[in-house]
Amino acid sequence: MMFDYIIIGAGSAGCVLANRLSKNQNNKVAVFEAGKSSDIWKVKMPLALLYTMHDPKYNWKYYSEPEPNLNNRRLFCPRGKMVGGCSAHNGMVFVRGNKNDYERWESFGLKSWSYDKVLPYFKKIENWSGGENQFRGSLGLLPVNQSKNNNPLFDAFLNASSEAGHKINPDMNGEFQEGMGMFDTTIHNGERASVSKYYLNPAKKRKNLNIFSNSFVEKIIFDGKKAIGIEVKIKNRIEKFYAQKEVILSGGSINSPQLLMLSGVGDADHLKEKGINVVSDLKGVGKNLQDHLETYVQQECKTPNTLYKYTKLIPKVLAGIQWFLSKTGPCSQSYLEAGGFAKSSSERKIPNIQFHFFPSFVIDHGLVNPKSHGYQLHASPNHPRSRGYIKLNSSDPYDYPKILFNYLEDEDDLKQTRECIKVARKILSQPALAEHSGKEIGPGKDKQSDEQLNEYIKSNAETAYHPCGTLKMGIDKMAVVDENLKIYGLENIRVVDASVMPEIPSANLNAPTLMIAEKASDAILNS
Repeated sequence: MMFDYIIIGAGSAGCVLANRLSKNQNNKVAVFEAGKSSDIWKVKMPLALLYTMHDPKYNWKYYSEPEPNLNNRRLFCPRGKMVGGCSAHNGMVFVRGNKNDYERWESFGLKSWSYDKVLPYFKKIENWSGGENQFRGSLGLLPVNQSKNNNPLFDAFLNASSEAGHKINPDMNGEFQEGMGMFDTTIHNGERASVSKYYLNPAKKRKNLNIFSNSFVEKIIFDGKKAIGIEVKIKNRIEKFYAQKEVILSGGSINSPQLLMLSGVGDADHLKEKGINVVSDLKGVGKNLQDHLETYVQQECKTPNTLYKYTKLIPKVLAGIQWFLSKTGPCSQSYLEAGGFAKSSSERKIPNIQFHFFPSFVIDHGLVNPKSHGYQLHASPNHPRSRGYIKLNSSDPYDYPKILFNYLEDEDDLKQTRECIKVARKILSQPALAEHSGKEIGPGKDKQSDEQLNEYIKSNAETAYHPCGTLKMGIDKMAVVDENLKIYGLENIRVVDASVMPEIPSANLNAPTLMIAEKASDAILNS
C-alpha cells in the first residue's frame, strides 16, 4: 500500500504530525503505533498515571544497564506504548524550558531553532486558560490550564519558597522562567488532555489519514540511500507499506535510534557486529543520550493533607467514584503541580535546578504504598553534562536495546545534585512549613557531608523520565539530523521527536517535543 507520508509512532510528536500533514486532503498519511488505544479510564484519570506506567500492555518498561556511578543500579525507564505515547502516561506538567535553552541550540549552528523562532510554535500548541498574550497562545488544539492550588501543602510550600528567597512566578511559560509557583498542566475538565485526544482524534474522520495501532514496525526499507517504506508486523503477519514522499520516525529517544540501527543506519562497526547490513555509517546514532536525574528530599508530615489517606481502600474507592461521576476530587489532579526553577547560587546566570513538590512519599516509582503521611521535594540539575547511549543487544527488533544513561559521569553533575539537596532542604526548613513538617526521612538529618550526600544520591537518585538527544540535530560530526530534521546522507526520511534535541531543555519534555513536531510539520508541508 502506498502513502505520501508514513509516520512511525503515534506518540506526542506523531499525533501532531498526523493531524497537521493530513489537514491537506491531497496528502495520504499513515501512522503506525506498536501499542494499543489509550481511550481507557486509567489514562483519562490524572491520578491513575502509575497504572499505565507499570502495565506492559501500555508501557515499554525499559531498564537501563547497570549505571556505574549509581552503585550499578539498573534504573527504570518507562515509555508510553500506546496511542498518545508519553502524553498518555506522563505527569501532565507543561513546561517549555528556558529562553536560554533555545539560544544554546542556536549557538550550535541551528539558526532556525532560536527562542524567537520556536516561540510561535509553542504558542501554536496551546489553548491556554490564562488567555493570549505576547508569550502565550489561546487558539491551539491542546488545552493547557493553570493548576489548582487547592491543597494546604501547596500554599505552605510556596510560602516557604518565598521565605527561602525565591520569587513566586505566576507563569513559568511566560517572559521569565525563574521562580516557584503552580505549573501549567495538560489536565482539562478533570481529565488528562493527551495529545491523542486533542490532535489525533479530531483528524480520525479524515479519509486521507490511516491509523494502525498494534502495528510493530520492524524495519525501514531503503533503496540505496532513499527510504521508500517500512516492514510492519500486524496480527502476526509481516506487511510492507511504501512512502512516496517521506518516512518520518517519531518513536522517541529509545525506539527511534533502535529502529534506525536495525534498518542499517548507525555506527558501521556496531551494526556489523550485530550482523546488520550497513546502509549509512552515522556514528552519532544512539549517542548523546541525556536525562534529568532527580533526588528527593523527603519529610514526614504532621497534618493529614497528603495522599496517604488514598492508599486506604474506602477513601480510594470514594475518590474513584467521585471522579467517575463528576470528574472532580483528588483523582482529577496529578499532584505534581507545584514547583519551579531556581539558581543554586547567585553565581548562576540562569536557573540550574527544577523542583517538583509532591504531597506524598514516592517509593519505587509508586509500586510501594507509603506507610505514613509525608511529602517530598524532587530536585534535578537542568543541564547535566554526562552523556549516555542506546545500542542494540541483537538484530532482533523485539530484543530491547542496551540503555546506558551514564548519570554522574561528569563530576559537576554530582556537585549540582548535592546543591539541589541543599537548596531543597533550605526551602523545607522554613517557618511556613513548620506546622506540617516532621523529621526528614531522606537523606536524613544525619547526612550532611559531601561524602554522605554523594552516597545518598548514588543509592537513591532516579530518572525524571526525560530521555532525549539520541539522534541529535546539529552541524558537527556526531549530528544525525540537520536543522530541518532530515537525516544526513539519506533521502526521504526525517526524525521528529525528542531524540533530535541537541541538548536537554530545562523542562519536562512534552511541551518541547510538541513544539518540535509543530515546527517540523510546517517544514515538511513547505518542502
